[in-house]
Amino acid sequence: MDLNQIFKTPNPIIGVVHLLPLPTSCRWGGSLKAAIARAEQEATALASGGVDGIMVENFFDAPFAKSQVDPAVVSAMTLIVQRIANLVTLPLGVNVLRNDARSAMAIASCVDAQFIRVNVLTGVMATDQGLIEGEADKLLRYRRELGSDVKILADVLVKHARPLSAPNLTVAVTDTIERGLADGIILSGWATGSPPSLEDLELASAAANGTPVFIGSGASWENIATLMQAADGAIVSSSLKRHGKRDQPIDPIRVSQFVEAARRCIAAKENPQSVSGVKIHS
Repeated sequence: MDLNQIFKTPNPIIGVVHLLPLPTSCRWGGSLKAAIARAEQEATALASGGVDGIMVENFFDAPFAKSQVDPAVVSAMTLIVQRIANLVTLPLGVNVLRNDARSAMAIASCVDAQFIRVNVLTGVMATDQGLIEGEADKLLRYRRELGSDVKILADVLVKHARPLSAPNLTVAVTDTIERGLADGIILSGWATGSPPSLEDLELASAAANGTPVFIGSGASWENIATLMQAADGAIVSSSLKRHGKRDQPIDPIRVSQFVEAARRCIAAKENPQSVSGVKIHS
């Protein structure tokens, strides 16, 4: 996966648009217009704040279906991602929670998005939705059938889940890349808003052997300088919201603050001498 080609940078910051509840979800409010308006507002805020890409996910549809969402959700997400594509020129991604990778691939392929996120691509994870089994073979075959080049970013030992086997991070990363054919790896903490440890990121990066590794949760302007030492990019949402609260809309000022901190960290990693002594302020 050539990050430079897709994101125009080797260290992309991907902001996430958390969609309001969609049709047929438990908290669906009856207005798709409201969901579209909120998504457009957040995408614009992310773009104006300087992110390198945007991912759209049905975050507020919880409790989630385990492996296949209702067709109405697919229809709504396709419409919303297309609306966002008409607003911003950034690379776009899709995540259909909890693990409907096939629908994500279909949406992304139809609207010319560049990537999808898959929570469980290989292995078996015990989750609050029950046991989720990776289906890399079906997803890769489906991508080929669609004639698509959409990239697959796959979580390893995904948050809000526990592996059934021993959680050996190095083996999990290697299997996800070599046996699941993931284009990129995502490492998160145990829950939304919880960051991975620097040690785990270092282990994952070593095992990935050149395949991009993304921070998948818990990144903030306070910790990004540490975490990016061992990662190629970050996927971020909660810390970019008003007051850092996940139910609030994206705050463009917090986006700019995060992006600036990340850029300084990346510059320091590339050329330590030229930025020595630089401090990051809120």
